Amino acid sequence: MSGSAPARRSRRTEILENRPVNLDGFVEEWPEVGMVAMDSPYDPTPSVRVEGGVIVEMDGRERADFDFLDQFIADHAIDVTATEKAMALDPVEIAHLLVDPKVSRREVLDVSRGLTPAALLEVVKTMNVVEMMMALQKMRARRTPANQAHSTSARDNPVQVAADAAEGALRGFRELETTLGVVRYAPLVAIALQVGAQAAVPGALTQCALEEATELELGMRGITAYAETISVYGTESVFCDGDDTPWSKTFLASAYASRGIKMRFTSGTGSEVQMGNAEGRSMLYLEIRCILVTRGAGVQGLQNGSISCIGVPGAVPAGIRAVLAENLIASTVGLECASGNDQSFSHSDMRRTARLLPQLLPGTDFICSGYSAVPNYDNMFAGSNLDSEDYDDWNVIQRDLQVDGALRHVGEAEILAARSRAARALQGVFAHLDLPPITDREIEAVTYAHGSKELPLRDVLEDLKGAQSVMDRGITGLDIVRGLDAAGFPDMAESFLGVLRHRVSGDLLHTAAILTPELETLSAVNDANDYAGPGSGYRPTGARWEQMKRLRHVVSARNPEEEVG
Repeated sequence: MSGSAPARRSRRTEILENRPVNLDGFVEEWPEVGMVAMDSPYDPTPSVRVEGGVIVEMDGRERADFDFLDQFIADHAIDVTATEKAMALDPVEIAHLLVDPKVSRREVLDVSRGLTPAALLEVVKTMNVVEMMMALQKMRARRTPANQAHSTSARDNPVQVAADAAEGALRGFRELETTLGVVRYAPLVAIALQVGAQAAVPGALTQCALEEATELELGMRGITAYAETISVYGTESVFCDGDDTPWSKTFLASAYASRGIKMRFTSGTGSEVQMGNAEGRSMLYLEIRCILVTRGAGVQGLQNGSISCIGVPGAVPAGIRAVLAENLIASTVGLECASGNDQSFSHSDMRRTARLLPQLLPGTDFICSGYSAVPNYDNMFAGSNLDSEDYDDWNVIQRDLQVDGALRHVGEAEILAARSRAARALQGVFAHLDLPPITDREIEAVTYAHGSKELPLRDVLEDLKGAQSVMDRGITGLDIVRGLDAAGFPDMAESFLGVLRHRVSGDLLHTAAILTPELETLSAVNDANDYAGPGSGYRPTGARWEQMKRLRHVVSARNPEEEVG
């Protein structure tokens, strides 16, 4: 009735309405356009038929009707000698193989190499989140978990990038990634990342995420050590939007491999919906096609876990379950898995943590493929699920649950020394290479700063000229080594040279390869996951567990007034 008073509302409802989680976006399922996580009525039914050593029918589609993803997967990703036997197994039976600790990872891989995309989807649909986590604990490639960080600057400040890279390596990250707001800054920032990565703890690998031609050139020059932003998609129409095919991506991957550059493809549930061409299939089915394209291309790994598309699966029912499922499938088909947890997707701290735990608890090859080692206002990858303000929370969770998230608490004095050393080393390298100078004032500021807002402004025009000169003069990683040595940092020069040696040897091309601080390769070859149930596999013990126990404000049990952390 017009003019009537509004209905009285519950105070509790008002409080709940104002909770941060209700700022997130949620949407009902719409299978016809692919807005469904992993259970669409339009997903194909698993099937396969082999004739004359060739797959002639797959998932209900005859070879004459294959799109180019079907053809690539059938010809390069599925073992025709194993497929009919594997496909004869019931999905629940395969799920039991995944979960059962008495069944080895090797046995599961022997089955997975014969499974079609629809069959893999049916397997994970039978599993709940806890079962997927149990399977992931067994199926990750490398025994020892690791982590990757973003080191970026809203002002593309190379001094900041170097200092944050040094702190990141000191805290435990074994891969460090940067990107730019102004792409022309890339050579300076890539050099800064590489220098900073060796300032405190040697051996962290670095990449500069750019358009593919520049990224490849920086890698071939030895200024970066790995790449992972080579995107693949689950429908032919979206693939074509990027002027790519599975074959062109494979050629690009071989270009990286030819120079010993470690690389992963990138994909993620929801990308095809976000780009408007999901062809009515579920997000996870399309992601499985990306995973098999990656395997078919011979690439060692995949960055997946929805990545920059996380808001799409995060908005539909079971979307975060589907994200875990894609991580599990990548590991189940033998790929190194950098399992996401990088782009921010929720206003709720509780929900952010819930999205993290399915990868942190079982462990993955890289639990985050982009933990923001900077405040989120400086994160040029659109912000991360976790950032530099979450370090202490992360370390406490590790200690609470005795799970290894690959990070550690570091005292302030050690951090300040690392940040200062990275900036001073970069100052010396820039001087040696006749690049725009870094002032002592900048070094002082970046040593103590939280982010770019607290740093002096650099001369952008001169920096851009310097960046172009790096490309014009053909500067390489060896020039950076010489610059470090000339600037009085011979240990950093030796560390960086060690990284370059590993590239020449091809060591970084092993699945899940990282370098230890002793510059030894750790990969699925010499650190293979050996989980076989309780009492087996990787567990943080000994010196690592003692390291994980140390936090910022741990007090003595005998004298509560004394801090021992």
